[in-house]
Amino acid sequence: MSTLELHVDVGVPIDRAWETLHQLEHYPRFVEGVRGARTEAGGRAHLEVETGGRAQELDAEVSDRGDRVMEWLTTSAPELTGSFSVAPIDKNHTRIQARLEYDPDTIRDSFGGPKGFAQTNAIERLVRSDLEHFKEFVEQR
Repeated sequence: MSTLELHVDVGVPIDRAWETLHQLEHYPRFVEGVRGARTEAGGRAHLEVETGGRAQELDAEVSDRGDRVMEWLTTSAPELTGSFSVAPIDKNHTRIQARLEYDPDTIRDSFGGPKGFAQTNAIERLVRSDLEHFKEFVEQR
């Protein structure tokens, strides 16, 4: 398994950042490839994703753990786990930490793309871009 951890600082209070992360229906506005997302009963989520010209549906379990940590785990292929944590910087600024655990071969088989080091760089660029889009989205709301 590979692990990627990245963060972005946003210019909003912690409660607003936390609430926005929990509104899955907004994910298509800041997560590349997500075409639809909804929360389902029992802490489950359903995502419609398009990558490499292929449509795919993912189901995940989503839960809050500890103080301001939202974890997720796919319950359908591909197997992915991750989390978002939020921490106050000051009254009007928050740090969003994203963590993604994945098997590179599974990602390649499921979504296509490069292999090896190039794949790791591509995933890092994608997550970094998604965090920047989240920053723009939450600050403009």
